[in-house]
Amino acid sequence: MTHEDAPPRAVVPANVNEADRIAFGLTFRQLAIIGGTGLAGFGLYRTFGHLLPAVAWIVAGVVVFAVAVVVALGRRDGLPLDVWLRHGFTFAGSPRTLAPGAARASAVAAVVGKPSVPAPLRSPVTAVTPAGVLTSEGSDKVLIACGTTNIHLRTGSEQGALLDGFGRFLNSLTGPAQIVVAAQRHDLTVYAQATVDYAPRLPHPALRAAADDYAEFLLDLDSERDPLRRQVLAVVTGEHAADTAVRALSGLGVEAAALDGPAVASALTGAVDPFSPPVPGPRAVPGTPITLRSTS
Repeated sequence: MTHEDAPPRAVVPANVNEADRIAFGLTFRQLAIIGGTGLAGFGLYRTFGHLLPAVAWIVAGVVVFAVAVVVALGRRDGLPLDVWLRHGFTFAGSPRTLAPGAARASAVAAVVGKPSVPAPLRSPVTAVTPAGVLTSEGSDKVLIACGTTNIHLRTGSEQGALLDGFGRFLNSLTGPAQIVVAAQRHDLTVYAQATVDYAPRLPHPALRAAADDYAEFLLDLDSERDPLRRQVLAVVTGEHAADTAVRALSGLGVEAAALDGPAVASALTGAVDPFSPPVPGPRAVPGTPITLRSTS
């Protein structure tokens, strides 16, 4: 193997996302938790120290300080323990039932007792334009549907070129970005029905019979197995950044195209309910009147 065919290696620091250490190997958050607990305990002792014996204050201080250290230094599910606890308390105090719309005080007051009243479901996406630009958290974002490329089948020099191109794509981003890889159930009944509809137009009986067998195979596969499809979406901030991202990804040999409004609405619907098969056909952009034209 020549030097050019050797697989490239990209060195990424393991602590690239960790916070800076301020003092004693601790971050500012950890110092605030431990130091704040110590100062609060010292203030309580200065104010109410005469009410309890010194042994009681020492035992209570050791227990509270130990809890503060565990909260400051501990981690759970990849999160700092204080962040994990804050999310847990927020979830415990949040309603379990959410529904679109706004809560109506009159309807709540008319119900006797204290039932579980649905709370309004507020989506982070506040608007979707027909061009596919969605507004979330006060900024415009664009969804880009991406294909994939197999880097393991390339030579060392080709792998290096792909890694360099992907690095240039990341460096060209001017705002927050996210790459979402999701596996969703793939509904094969739509393809089976399309095959059945097209079969009578085939020129030979053998082709029509083969099309019917293929449609039956798709239906059996859909009912007996759990076919999945992979969806890769790149979310970039800014409409102009989307054009640059599409060109950069296309230069890597990856098929990329910005989604329009109906495609963005379908992607958001699939993200909310990933276990249900997607509804065939485009979806209307929020705020667009839906019309129905009768063909009879």
